[in-house]
Amino acid sequence: MSHGYVENKDELLKRLRRAEGQVRGIQRMVENDTYCIDILTQVSAVTKALEGVALALLDDHLTHCVAEATAQGGAVADEKIREASQAIARLVRS
Repeated sequence: MSHGYVENKDELLKRLRRAEGQVRGIQRMVENDTYCIDILTQVSAVTKALEGVALALLDDHLTHCVAEATAQGGAVADEKIREASQAIARLVRS
């Protein structure tokens, strides 16, 4: 079974590498005693970048995994819908 994000894997990895670089940059800013507001601006940027990855993964999950399970119906569909709802709730809370 392949995951829904397989077709977008390279783009997701690129975005994650960019976010990783941003986090390293934030670490350097703290080490160099950079002004608080400037650090917070970068934290906000990396947070948005990770939210973008999360939304892309959620979209892939809904259009691939949930759609496929829904076509099968039954308990599998119910489980995938429940998983998706829980994932959305976690994203909204964060």
